[in-house]
Amino acid sequence: MRKADSTAEPGRNDAQGRDPRGKNRERDALVVVDVQRGFDDPVWGERNNSEAERRVGCLLDAWREADRPIVHLHRDSVEPDSPLRPDRPGNAFKPEAEPHDGEAVLSKAVNSGFVGTDLEARLHDAGAERVTLVGLTTDHCVSTTARTAANLGFETVVVTDATATFDREGPSDIELSARESHDAALAHLHEEFATIVDTADLL
Repeated sequence: MRKADSTAEPGRNDAQGRDPRGKNRERDALVVVDVQRGFDDPVWGERNNSEAERRVGCLLDAWREADRPIVHLHRDSVEPDSPLRPDRPGNAFKPEAEPHDGEAVLSKAVNSGFVGTDLEARLHDAGAERVTLVGLTTDHCVSTTARTAANLGFETVVVTDATATFDREGPSDIELSARESHDAALAHLHEEFATIVDTADLL
């Protein structure tokens, strides 16, 4: 794994200044975050990026063709009313992100894919130097996993049009549309924790 520049701020992502579109990407791992049927439940509200799942499928195809590492994160919610609970139909993967035989599937109960899993060890074992993140949701599990990956020293990439989120409500009557929440999450990651790209940049 490539170490972060010792002159950089603690936790700052070493992906800055590097081109994730480079051809020598056999050490790039694709981490697919929580692309599950439960996110189609209307309880979540309005979302953005209706084509995100299709683009996740395109990236999975590209990674499989290049024989690069793939890890699927799977949310097994412990919240009593969550559509993502293991005993609910929504716990299943969406068809665009259905894992193939031999691809790692890691169950998680919290936002970060590194907490309570062996994701870090698997990435090291695969020789991964860069982590490319796609999936749901941009501002929660994708963002949290990206921040952890960067803090652990991985070059981190988030694919803007292969991620999506929902409308959010905050304190003091704050309301953010799904697009606003998505864009804000990516802006917070940009150059501090991750390099932000489009699907087309990686194909």
